[in-house]
Amino acid sequence: MQLDSKTPSGPLAQKWDKHKFDLKLVNPANKRKFDIIVVGSGLAGASAAASLAELGYAVKCFCFQDSPRRAHSIAAQGGINAAKNYQNDGDSIYRLFYDTIKGGDFRARESNVYRLAQVSVNIIDQCVAQGVPFVCEYGGLLANRSFGGAQVSRTFYTRDQTGQQLLLGAYQALCRQIALGTVQMFPRTEMLELVVIDGHAKGIVTRNLVNGEIASHAADAVVLATGGYGNVFFLSTNAKGCNVTATWRAYKKGAFFANPCYTQIHPTCIPVSGDYQSKLTLMSESLRNDGRVWVPKKPGDDRPPSQIPEDERDYYLERKYPSYGNLAPRDIASRAAKEVCDEGRGVGPGGRGVYLDFSGAIKRFGESVIEERYGNLFEMYQRITAENAYEQPMRIYPAVHYTMGGLWVDYELMSNIPGLFVLGEANFSDHGANRLGASALMQGLADGYFILPQTIGAYFTSQKNGKYPADHPEFRKAEEEVRARVGKLLSIKGKRTVLDFHRELGKLMWNNVGMARNEAGLKRAIERIPEIRREFWENVNVPGSAGELNQALEYAGRVADFLEFAELLAYDALHREESCGGHFREEYQTEDGEALRNDEKFAYVAAWEFKGVDQFPELTKEPLVYEEVRMTQRSYK
Repeated sequence: MQLDSKTPSGPLAQKWDKHKFDLKLVNPANKRKFDIIVVGSGLAGASAAASLAELGYAVKCFCFQDSPRRAHSIAAQGGINAAKNYQNDGDSIYRLFYDTIKGGDFRARESNVYRLAQVSVNIIDQCVAQGVPFVCEYGGLLANRSFGGAQVSRTFYTRDQTGQQLLLGAYQALCRQIALGTVQMFPRTEMLELVVIDGHAKGIVTRNLVNGEIASHAADAVVLATGGYGNVFFLSTNAKGCNVTATWRAYKKGAFFANPCYTQIHPTCIPVSGDYQSKLTLMSESLRNDGRVWVPKKPGDDRPPSQIPEDERDYYLERKYPSYGNLAPRDIASRAAKEVCDEGRGVGPGGRGVYLDFSGAIKRFGESVIEERYGNLFEMYQRITAENAYEQPMRIYPAVHYTMGGLWVDYELMSNIPGLFVLGEANFSDHGANRLGASALMQGLADGYFILPQTIGAYFTSQKNGKYPADHPEFRKAEEEVRARVGKLLSIKGKRTVLDFHRELGKLMWNNVGMARNEAGLKRAIERIPEIRREFWENVNVPGSAGELNQALEYAGRVADFLEFAELLAYDALHREESCGGHFREEYQTEDGEALRNDEKFAYVAAWEFKGVDQFPELTKEPLVYEEVRMTQRSYK
């Protein structure tokens, strides 16, 4: 199958404006005739639902949380990028574009990334108008700080609650539409199936998480804004509810899944402390503005950090990457931490940690300034570790955080299934093989506020296949599939818990498909995953019933999907015989241990098509053609 990215012609800087002008419009009276389903209420979902309703469309918005305010977007602490150049330090739309392309190791679609940089300047104005309390300089201008992969300060922030405050802005816009009756909100409701009729996405099947009711919802288009799949590794910085189910349901109905092997390991997380943990805690990348990363020079040095003199410390990021130092991109900083720990120079229990030291910044600025910048992070760290980071360095180690892969979408954010649009972390489009810090919030709001409201109308003006009611046979068929799946999970009555299977899968994935990958480990995972999956369907124990609040049942369905998706992730990692960004194959690295791309063979988006469980998926390639930039060996030295 040929994939049409719908990339506009013309100069890069003019593509989006030209494309918007060329799009056919839906007049205000006709917008009321179209129903849209939005699945997910985080930054991408809430902003999209509010914006579409404001335009006049009839919107249904679904989330499995008890309120849209509990979406995982609140966990993004550090900031949001925008090319405003308030600091007058050389930033521009083009520089943000180039930093993002380079940060993604030249594996993103050029036109989408440039549009993201363009739209970024509008996002800040939108959020200020909503009352988002960005930190300001003394003179009243919005403040900026630096993030990884950039040599300018372009990250706007609300202390260390940026995701939460941005979500509150989108949430109040969404609530306004709910009050007006233009958005119908469905909390505590999980999407379990996509309904495709005559080749077009026409609705979803859901389960009410409180009473177990299975219901169908029809629409003229479906928008998925359901986040990423990092919890396939079990331990990650994601909320426990984050899952792959919505996008996996779409994949099994024909939507292509692109670049699933592009998973991001965040370098600034609290290290694993025991098998009892169900998730990991992220310490914001913003801390690397003032914190210095180091380990002892001598392996096995277990002295307290205060007793290790300066000349016996290795500030390895500053040593290896002097141009960027502690603000090297996440994938590079993560691998560097793993490298020094593998050398036996790690700190803390098990030697799986490095120091993030604020003593120099406290001496320079005073403790009150550091508290003003990062106080809630220091408090969170102390509550979790019982250590005071003002008095001794934090201990951090890389952990699974974000996923750059997702459903394939074209320039208009529509998947290869007409009428199915995918936003934010759920799509693949903007970050390539590695996401720069503070760009997730930027993409989610760009997609929801500014891009989808423009492009979805073009689909409505072009498609002629009409409306379908929720009692159409395809909806009834989808409902029966959901009931059968739920019934099967409850009927097994095995001896192992869902948690036990998820933990086993996650450990297998982390050890073989994690921060560093090789052919033997990937083949080991591909061989073992189907075995775990078969045992799951023979020996899992899911207590309770379907007609009630049953969190074990919810969890079982999500883990069942992870057990299928994990195999695709490993397939993709095995087929990509190169290293790029967050995908690091040990066989493909430079002499100094950096990622070694193979642009001649792998400069493409890998889009996978479902062919059946236990069947090898079919690969379709979208070539990555760069008109404006030249693919070079990425260097931050």
